Amino acid sequence: MFLALALAAAVRADGGFWLYSSPPRELLEARYGFHPTDGWFDHLMKSSVRFNSGGSGSFVSADGLVLTNHHVGADDLQKLSDEHRNLLRDGFYAATPAEELRCVDLELNVLQSIEDVTARVDAAVPAGMAGEQAAQARRQAVVAIEKESLGKTGLRSDVVTLYQGGAYHLYRYKRYTDVRLVFAPEQQIAFFGGDPDNFEYPRYNLDICLFRVYEDGRPVRIEHFLKWSPAGAKEGDLVFVSGHPGNSERERTVAELIFLRDEQFPLRLAQLKRLEVLVHSWGERDAENARRAHEDFDMFQNSRKAYDGGIAGLQSPAIMAAKRAEENAFRTRLAGRSDGKEALAAFDRIATAQEGLARIFRRYKFLENDRHRDLYSTPLGFGCDSFAVARALLRAGDERPKPNGERLKEYADAGRESLEFELFSDKPIYPDYETLKLADSLSFLAEQLGCDDPLVQKVLGNLAPRERAAALVNGSHVREVAFRRKLYEGGAAAVAAAPDPMIEAARSVDAEARALRRQWEALEEVMQQAHAAIARSRFAIAGTAEAPDATFTLRLSCGTVKGYVEDGRTVPAFTDFAGLYARATAHGNHQPFDLPECWLTRKPALDPATLFNFISTCDTIGGNSGSPTVNREGEFVGIIFDGNLQSLVWDFLYDEAQARAVSVDSRAIIESLCKVYGADKLADELLNGRR
Repeated sequence: MFLALALAAAVRADGGFWLYSSPPRELLEARYGFHPTDGWFDHLMKSSVRFNSGGSGSFVSADGLVLTNHHVGADDLQKLSDEHRNLLRDGFYAATPAEELRCVDLELNVLQSIEDVTARVDAAVPAGMAGEQAAQARRQAVVAIEKESLGKTGLRSDVVTLYQGGAYHLYRYKRYTDVRLVFAPEQQIAFFGGDPDNFEYPRYNLDICLFRVYEDGRPVRIEHFLKWSPAGAKEGDLVFVSGHPGNSERERTVAELIFLRDEQFPLRLAQLKRLEVLVHSWGERDAENARRAHEDFDMFQNSRKAYDGGIAGLQSPAIMAAKRAEENAFRTRLAGRSDGKEALAAFDRIATAQEGLARIFRRYKFLENDRHRDLYSTPLGFGCDSFAVARALLRAGDERPKPNGERLKEYADAGRESLEFELFSDKPIYPDYETLKLADSLSFLAEQLGCDDPLVQKVLGNLAPRERAAALVNGSHVREVAFRRKLYEGGAAAVAAAPDPMIEAARSVDAEARALRRQWEALEEVMQQAHAAIARSRFAIAGTAEAPDATFTLRLSCGTVKGYVEDGRTVPAFTDFAGLYARATAHGNHQPFDLPECWLTRKPALDPATLFNFISTCDTIGGNSGSPTVNREGEFVGIIFDGNLQSLVWDFLYDEAQARAVSVDSRAIIESLCKVYGADKLADELLNGRR
């Protein structure tokens, strides 16, 4: 089935994470007779919001109100909670501005402009330059562009790699760091059905969370925000999703997909499955453990299910056959062109580079992490926040004296404000939970590399993983913000003079971690150059008719509100409140199908026919959570919070036969705010666009 779907152009017509600098105008005109103006795209772009913690959102009032998912805001709800107040579980509503709670370290980004800088980046890497030298030259060009842009505009400036190296675009963002919590429902209604219903449909979730953006102590005045549609969407409507899909793999060669299938996904799944069991067991010991671990547990559980779906796709002979057929057809076409020789050779260079990555992959993942955007993304062998902070202090001291272009990218001048904002936040870090996670990751390190590995012996220092983790966590001061500031401001000398065991642990593996990173980035440079050659040939043949892979940057997707047929059964596009109560009753109102008390007591006030969730053929993946779903008029009709199980293959190819994106309906949001939560003022702000 997938082979036929993947090769049928008509089925793929709506797929793609489209650049705002190159939207799918021809597709919209040809298939839907829709002719959006430049102003339509610009308004939607500037109404869309990126949560740097991971996820998307949108401005929904002139007074800086931002709407996203409950599970996107969960990290902030957790940080604002303590043993006396559990906002993640119990929800929150600020009835007055004075009650709005400032988030600890949440940064929001709003895209202002996109500039193609491909020629400038490529010019920095002359023909014939390769390996570490080429990677360094490209990095120097990128950070120079980012710093220059930041200096000229004051906007956060990120150079983004597109088409796996075929193009480079400069994205400029307005940053907001004073973000306050306004409303969140109870987690049980936001994630009704729990893990059993996750990635399934029908769904009944009020997966929303509302924040407000401030500047200079006042709510920011917003020109571009989404007008609310009280009428919502209907079956067959053309709708759009504007959000920040994370990372897709559709442009990957077959050699790269095999590497994902045989190396990357299995290791990540092994980690997620052990963490899911570990954290669940620890959370069951007492209520405070459960509160501290709840958001992590949900994330591990959700990611595990997503990776299960992803690896199932990669292990499907039909899907891999489709990708091989697609690649072979392209290579055959290249063989008949005078300019195709370079692109054909590029496939072989990618395969050779993948072999090199495979040789260092395991050690690289345990000692380094390629998600350098996020301070708290730790290597697999040191999975706790304390290590992340210790490494940041160590590397900041070493990197900041260097010229901007010679530093590790995360310490370049253009990202300094965001790094410091995160590093000096009051995010709670709990020693007992840190010890639990670090002990498990050290044990995972020993299992994967072997207890006799010299690195493992050096890291453990003749102690068992649990003993070593406890000694490192309990002896460290990196959880203290004042300590961090002192070392960061004092630089390498201050860091060296601080007898902190966690920093010393980071130092003990830093030389090998950096060496592995240099090798990894040199091989990635080979692949980027090869993909650039392939992309040039694709552009010569078909132009930019296909959207590039997702990169956690703002993209637009389109589709229709549409049900599907599964096992001979029609799955309707919409669910309603009546279905919610029926599902709870069918399960005896027991977890995870239990309803919060307010939803039980206020049931008579609700209209059971109110539409709750709906599905569309819009192309979405992880990172799109919280993205607004809008109609032709650019009005808010819903908010993406999930996809169904069939949509998990969208990381690799788009198929709209059964795969669907799932949204909360705009009508359900208003009905819930007014009749369940008594938040009439908030509902009025959404409907009227101002407070």
